[in-house]
Amino acid sequence: MTIAFIVAASLNNVIGKDGHLPWHLPNDMKFFKQTTSGHPIIMGRKTFDELGKALPNRENIVITRNKDYKAHGAHVVPSLEAALELARHYSNGEIFITGGGEIFHQALPLCHRQYVTRVMGNYDGDAFYPVIDESQFKLTKSDFHEPDEKHAVAYDFQVWDRI
Repeated sequence: MTIAFIVAASLNNVIGKDGHLPWHLPNDMKFFKQTTSGHPIIMGRKTFDELGKALPNRENIVITRNKDYKAHGAHVVPSLEAALELARHYSNGEIFITGGGEIFHQALPLCHRQYVTRVMGNYDGDAFYPVIDESQFKLTKSDFHEPDEKHAVAYDFQVWDRI
């Protein structure tokens, strides 16, 4: 079973501000959908709230300490451990952790692969992705894209595998 992170993060590791992405990258959204489709996704409550709904063709698992929290179309669990246990029942190989910052930090020791869309700019934010430790992870794929009419900033689809 592979535990994978999937995230878009700026050069200064910002992943969000005020509950939203600070950029608009349609190709990143398409990549996210293609990569996670058919796999369980684990996220924190704030990330689920930002999405506004469960994502189709995936088992959505939301972690929150709020016992009364309801997430229509998603499973609600109290811990990362409970989320991973549940996700294993739905996985055919990969389990994706989609954020936010606190969940990424908690799950980092368990992560085998990181799918990072590196947004080529520095942003102001309040949610951050952990710094990738190159003594623990190796860049195994990079697919760089220049800005275009739909993407105001350059970005690089990267895959980092645990060494």
